[in-house]
Amino acid sequence: MKISAVSVYRVPLTSYETYYMSDGKTCATIDTMVVRVATDAGITGWGEVCPIPHYLPAYAGGVAPAIAELEPVLLGADPRGAESLTARCDAWLQDHRYAKSALDIAFWDITAKAAGMPLYQLLGGKRVDAVPTYHSITCAEPRRMAEIAAAAYADGIRQFQVKVGADNDWRRDVERIRAVREAVGDGLVVYADWNAGATSYDAIRVGHAVGDLDIMLEQPCVSLAAVAEVRRNTRLPMKIDESGHDMQSLLDAHGLGCMDVVALKLSKFGGLSALRRARDLCLHLNAMMVVEDTWGSDIATAAAVHLGMTVPPKFLLNVCDLSGYVSPHVATDGPLRDNGELSIGDSPGLGIAIDETVLGEPELTLGENP
Repeated sequence: MKISAVSVYRVPLTSYETYYMSDGKTCATIDTMVVRVATDAGITGWGEVCPIPHYLPAYAGGVAPAIAELEPVLLGADPRGAESLTARCDAWLQDHRYAKSALDIAFWDITAKAAGMPLYQLLGGKRVDAVPTYHSITCAEPRRMAEIAAAAYADGIRQFQVKVGADNDWRRDVERIRAVREAVGDGLVVYADWNAGATSYDAIRVGHAVGDLDIMLEQPCVSLAAVAEVRRNTRLPMKIDESGHDMQSLLDAHGLGCMDVVALKLSKFGGLSALRRARDLCLHLNAMMVVEDTWGSDIATAAAVHLGMTVPPKFLLNVCDLSGYVSPHVATDGPLRDNGELSIGDSPGLGIAIDETVLGEPELTLGENP
């Protein structure tokens, strides 16, 4: 089997509600990049990457040029055994892991389809039939955030991410956290996320002010040293996000004692191949995981669900229902959400059917599609 063509499509995804985060970060309408890898055996693989502005050293417009640079490696290569071909891409073009992430997902999709197995089987075998998900609450007025949390709770959600820091008012952030905790009650997972936009001083003040609550903090500051300082001073559990992007950063966070939970995101690490290795390291380090991506639709969500299903339940906090926040859907049968959990079928590969009418014309095509 050989790769005969690679196509890249740009699809604008519109969030059902604009998401406001710290330091002016927003999610409203953002381009996702869908990658189609065709083979001479008639098997097609799909991948996706959707960089959020100001979140990672990545941007949607960089995907097609990076993939074009990889043409000598891609065309004519056997995509089965995704890690091997992804390693060859890494040797040809250093980093640009966000663009390679979409390719790597497509390689895994082809490999699993060729084997006639659902993707989770090749990633280690599923531990559960469904994985918990959470609802991310835009940083707004405390009362509005409580309303969003209550509506999500009524829909079966039992984990809640509270975006904070959009107005640089630590006292309002305290009100936001308390309002959401009160709206959903005790015993459920609630965590406050600054997206690396706070000073350690303000994050510590917030942590002290909500120290009586069952709460977790998420990536308040840019540096792991500052995050660790917040962890030590507040004694609240900490989730690492932006600072966890490769094996060394996970080891560093663990060594600093601030990685109670870590977000393993496909585009941060460079795809399923790297994320599978990160999963195994987290198991060794006794760290809980969130399996997701920065943003995206059904393809990225399906890939995350497949990997999430392979994590022992006590080590999996949740998997993000990315496609549940946006339109349009790029698949007709993406992952299903029911009563706060995500599941996916047992069809080979990613197990989803892409609606190619949504994709439009490709931004880039290498080779010739059959």
